[in-house]
Amino acid sequence: MHQANAQLINAGAQYASGSTRHEHDLLGDRDVPDHVYYGIQTLRALENFNISGVSLQFFPTLISSLGIVKMAAAKANHDLGLLEDDVTDAMVQACDEIMKGKYHRHFVVDMIQGGAGTSTNMNANEVIANRALEIMGHKKGAYEYCHPNNHVNLSQSTNDAYPTAIKIALLYSNIKFVEVLKDLVDSFRQKGQEFADVIKMGRTQLQDAVPMTLGQEFEAYATMLEEEVERLENNADLFLEVNMGATAIGTGINADPDYSEKCVNHLRDITGLDIKLAKNLVEATQDTGAFIMYSSAVKRLAVKLSKISNDLRLLSSGPRTGFNEINLPPMQPGSSIMPGKVNPVIPEVVNQIAFKVIGNDLTVNLASEAGQLELNVMEPIIVQSLFENIEMLKNGMEVLKYRCIDGITANKEHCMNLVHNSIGLVTALNPVLGYEICTKLAKKALEENRSVYDLVLEQKLLSKEELDRVLAPENMVKPHKLTLNK
Repeated sequence: MHQANAQLINAGAQYASGSTRHEHDLLGDRDVPDHVYYGIQTLRALENFNISGVSLQFFPTLISSLGIVKMAAAKANHDLGLLEDDVTDAMVQACDEIMKGKYHRHFVVDMIQGGAGTSTNMNANEVIANRALEIMGHKKGAYEYCHPNNHVNLSQSTNDAYPTAIKIALLYSNIKFVEVLKDLVDSFRQKGQEFADVIKMGRTQLQDAVPMTLGQEFEAYATMLEEEVERLENNADLFLEVNMGATAIGTGINADPDYSEKCVNHLRDITGLDIKLAKNLVEATQDTGAFIMYSSAVKRLAVKLSKISNDLRLLSSGPRTGFNEINLPPMQPGSSIMPGKVNPVIPEVVNQIAFKVIGNDLTVNLASEAGQLELNVMEPIIVQSLFENIEMLKNGMEVLKYRCIDGITANKEHCMNLVHNSIGLVTALNPVLGYEICTKLAKKALEENRSVYDLVLEQKLLSKEELDRVLAPENMVKPHKLTLNK
């Protein structure tokens, strides 16, 4: 991680490696390392916000989306006659290079920052301006030819450019996120088919309930997760509404009346997404409801994944003193002291990811509530929380699929033995023998450590043929016609 964890050269060390250029801002003059594309405002943010050690470059989709927004803005301003051809062309080329992955290492601002995202916006403005200057044949820092604020940030504010870039990045990130989720769903579904004939005991409140198949259990997991695809896609669609042209608070100050429409049209052309302008830009500039909704969908997925991971750990527990119905693929030795022990490390890490996601969702909610008046200044922590959640869950689901679910095997014979020895078997006899008789059978089986099957035959309640027919697997794991007992 970045300077906070001392993994990279510290901020001061970069001065020793070469020349500097002189830049100034509201607070005064500073020397900026000449080899970097960012400028004085990014340098100040780099020094001020040494917080998490996770900088913008950890999330390339966000950086590319900043390039998209700045390109659309440049084209709109050029359409309005506000930018010269050469400056526009250079800025568009710089944005295109950033969209393709170049210069991302110059996006150095920490994801967690004060200033409502201004540092992120200025990091983008300065990198684009300095690269555009190079394209035009000028030196970095020659801002009289292309200025981070006057040209790259023209007709914009952090308060419309930053959230718009975030939303586009989240839309793109969600596409990959959903693909990974669908792959995991497919794995569970394949296991459902593979285990379709494995009879086992279903449980409620961790007590024996009624028989089912292991295939039904895994098919349920597949359906449980498949539901989240639609939730994620529906909530991500909220990000299609942007506030470009709102500038500072939504009144559109310093923007041409036609700028918003032109900019949104360019965003549509560049992204291929159905981006539209918010109806009320004052509302859209302060409201973070879309982030709350999407975060809640991500959390819901995390909760389900954690529940499934709990189940996998239970079903594979043992191997001699637990459920031992399934075998998880062994990933690593489980103990430094207990020979032969193998732990369910993949479900365990998915559980931990879920805990972090749930906490980050609370952070999103608190940050959304904390916005005052015309702007929510807490957006950076919302952004950091959302992107961290997506990245962790995406990685976690891939690990869960390839290093756990795909390699699960069933202990078929053991599962069947548990069914035969279970008191819960008596439930299948309810429609035939009635609740009172079945209660007595269950009680006697428990007290005498006998099987329900043997007691039914011993008491001549049913013939062996009748009993086998009632307890046939196909009759225990799905609905069947009942007859009236007289």
